[in-house]
Amino acid sequence: MKFNPANIWALALVPVVTLADQVSKWLILSEPRFNALPCLDGTVSCGRMIVPGPIDLSMLWNRGMSYGFLQSEGIMRWVLAGVMLVIALGFLVWLLRADGRLLKLSLALVVGGAFGNLIDRVRFGAVVDFIDANALFFPWVFNVADAAISVGAVLLFVDQFLLSGRKQAKA
Repeated sequence: MKFNPANIWALALVPVVTLADQVSKWLILSEPRFNALPCLDGTVSCGRMIVPGPIDLSMLWNRGMSYGFLQSEGIMRWVLAGVMLVIALGFLVWLLRADGRLLKLSLALVVGGAFGNLIDRVRFGAVVDFIDANALFFPWVFNVADAAISVGAVLLFVDQFLLSGRKQAKA
């Protein structure tokens, strides 16, 4: 595999996304109103903060993948973490080989978000979720990493399926 220097900006975006995710989660974990660490075991309630606008902040521990898919505990926590790591590394390899700005951007968002959630899974056995857009009829509580993964996935779909005809026509 040959390194492409044109990928440096996309590779730099990966830790930026991961850091933004981890800083936002640190802010939530350090706010006493969310009762974050005490509610990790599920015996006490997590906190919520109503803020102006359509998005509230609701602390939630997600033991699954994005948006609560594949909930797991115990040894399955580590299996899920391993699967997440393999997928993230696969996308990272793809990023290293990628051509095209949109493809690089989408892969960088996915990889950065995956690493952000993986850090939580290893540290706590669950992922910190806190963005509550229920007022917008979005039923899941999510985090910055989930948002990056989702936006990256949509951009990846656009690049691979909607713009692929244009790419082939130019070639």
